Amino acid sequence: MLTPVTEAEAAGLIRDHAERSAPLALSGGGTRAGFGNALTANATALRSAGLTGITAYNPAEMVLTARAGTPVAEIEAAVAVNGQSLAFEPPDHRGMMGTSGEPTIGGLFAVNASGPRRFTAGAARDHLLGVRFVNGHGEIVKAGGRVMKNVTGLDLVKVLAGSYGTLGFLTEVTFKVLPAPKTAVTIVLSGLEDEQAVRAMAAAMAMSVEVSGAAHLPESVRGRFIGGKLADGAATVLRLEGLEASVAVRADKLASAMSAFGPVSLLENADTLSLWRQIRDVHPYADGTMRPLWRVSVAPSEGWKLVAALRLEAGIDAFYDWQGGLVWMRLEGDPEAELLRRFIKVAGGGHAMLVRASDAVRAQVPAFEPQSPAVALLSERVKEKFDPRGIFNPGRMIRGDAT
Repeated sequence: MLTPVTEAEAAGLIRDHAERSAPLALSGGGTRAGFGNALTANATALRSAGLTGITAYNPAEMVLTARAGTPVAEIEAAVAVNGQSLAFEPPDHRGMMGTSGEPTIGGLFAVNASGPRRFTAGAARDHLLGVRFVNGHGEIVKAGGRVMKNVTGLDLVKVLAGSYGTLGFLTEVTFKVLPAPKTAVTIVLSGLEDEQAVRAMAAAMAMSVEVSGAAHLPESVRGRFIGGKLADGAATVLRLEGLEASVAVRADKLASAMSAFGPVSLLENADTLSLWRQIRDVHPYADGTMRPLWRVSVAPSEGWKLVAALRLEAGIDAFYDWQGGLVWMRLEGDPEAELLRRFIKVAGGGHAMLVRASDAVRAQVPAFEPQSPAVALLSERVKEKFDPRGIFNPGRMIRGDAT
């Protein structure tokens, strides 16, 4: 395993491997080890965990720069002192993936990891302002800047975010932080079926109460959250955040409106924080197994239909985030990739990612769905520019991308 402690050292290592066309498995803290198409087994591991430290932070500007290997926990602690936070709620998937290590800020942006506030605050990439990285030539590249309105290199910044280490080795990131909510509560509707829950969430989002989290936890998973404190029956949960007085007024208004759908209860701040952290981290499926786990993104009105159709064909457990548009589903047996992707097309389109599976399954089933010919051609051209020798995470996103 290679763990450079300077950007120059990282560039030298990458140049050496590029000259030999030797593959590298790029990662941050290794907390998502095992994700992908299982084609990087023979690659040398190159981690950014040695590149640590906050290099610039001005709370008044709400912009922070840190080396890519800096632990997310360190950054969250630093900004919390000033009443600020990472608004996109970076998830911690160690439990779900069965890994150890420490989540890093570079790894976070490399996979565009975003939590329950995604549909109101935006994804991780929407908060990313600038990057420094080493490309497949071993060259150090800088894109973007520290000013929120600066669009210099914006496209390059967006391309790196969510590229899963296939285009460059991140060494430094600059991103915005926002004021942290003073308090939060959750309105809980009990006993709704999936279709009813989707209608209720849509009605809540249409109100002027600023819902910042909307999820549906069917009865099969409800008891795995916050120590079983949620009332019996499926739980449809709606989060409100902000100043205490404002949250109280909005909670009353939302609870009154939601009572038309079913029984309503309230979770105070402490339980609310725990609940949404567990939703963020996919806590029900941190089960110590390698049973196939899918992350599916579809239109909010279509998620429940997709799950209902799959349940007729396979054993499946699921819950919904992002107002029903993000579905976490665990398959009890085979991953059923072809079936799932066929049903997604019927549902009007979307995206399915095989997040977790055994090595045997990952060797056969692509983590990402096959690209259309036009998109595949564009992806190949981008890959050629960033990583012409194909040494970065071969096979991670596109099978055979090392060739």
